[in-house]
Amino acid sequence: MSVVKINVLTVPAEQREELEKRFAARAGAVEGSDGFEYFELLRPVEGTDQYLVYTRWRDEESFEAWRTGTMQAAHRPAPADGEAPQRPAATGATLWSFDVIQSAAPKA
Repeated sequence: MSVVKINVLTVPAEQREELEKRFAARAGAVEGSDGFEYFELLRPVEGTDQYLVYTRWRDEESFEAWRTGTMQAAHRPAPADGEAPQRPAATGATLWSFDVIQSAAPKA
């Protein structure tokens, strides 16, 4: 059964562009992970400062393997010589977890 992980990132207005640039720079980084099914970065439209990072995985084990392996390196890039480490663009994060019990796709 597929699982969905939604990372809720609190991002101050002045950091929105930076967050989006960082995600764009890592485009394609998760797609090759075993068990990965889907990704979306959702920008808030009004009334909140929270971005949603939606990922769907074949199973919990696939997500955990990515989270403890590939994701660690992608989220903590080594700074170039003489540069300070990047500060997070988000001021907070919460992970929501769901089992997919029903889904639909457009009819062909």
